[in-house]
Amino acid sequence: MSETGIPQILAPLTGGEAAALAALAGHFSAAAAAEGLVDVAYRVVDSPVGSLLLARTEAGLVRVAFASEGHDSVLDSLAANISPRIFLAPARLDEAARELDEYFAGHRRRFDLTLDFRLAQGFRREVLDYLPQITYGHTASYATVAAMTSSPRAVRAVGTACARNPLPLVVPCHRVVRSDGRSGAYLGGPEAKALLLALEAAS
Repeated sequence: MSETGIPQILAPLTGGEAAALAALAGHFSAAAAAEGLVDVAYRVVDSPVGSLLLARTEAGLVRVAFASEGHDSVLDSLAANISPRIFLAPARLDEAARELDEYFAGHRRRFDLTLDFRLAQGFRREVLDYLPQITYGHTASYATVAAMTSSPRAVRAVGTACARNPLPLVVPCHRVVRSDGRSGAYLGGPEAKALLLALEAAS
């Protein structure tokens, strides 16, 4: 605090201070996990489509979020919709991070992760349950996906379900395209969707 009573701007952390702070945060998260205080664990990983926030509950992977969604906003939403007991706990997401690395390297065509679908209910969940049937390297139109649901004319609702997919990449909404062959919208942006489709087409 300055003599005027106005808080002074803190100097940037040195490398050693940042490492110490990260270690302290790690110890805190580990202690919280040991006490059963972690309802949602998360970590951020780098990928060819930008940084991805991964979050899981005891039930399984519950969220994959692109940087464009705003990771802080996603964490706020998880706190509001699942639990405020959210901790940075990278080790709990090791399996998800590994499988995503294998996918982007072209060595994995399907994910073997336990998923928590609590953020998708009703028709949205029905659509997401169908999406893994669109196999790696293939696409299906929004109309085709709608035809496989209990509401075969709900093409727009299929688009909404894909746009609000809480588990993109792992639940492959990027494989749903327009009937005219155009890729259509994507939560991670059109460039990300094009990259994913090109990656799968090349493998």
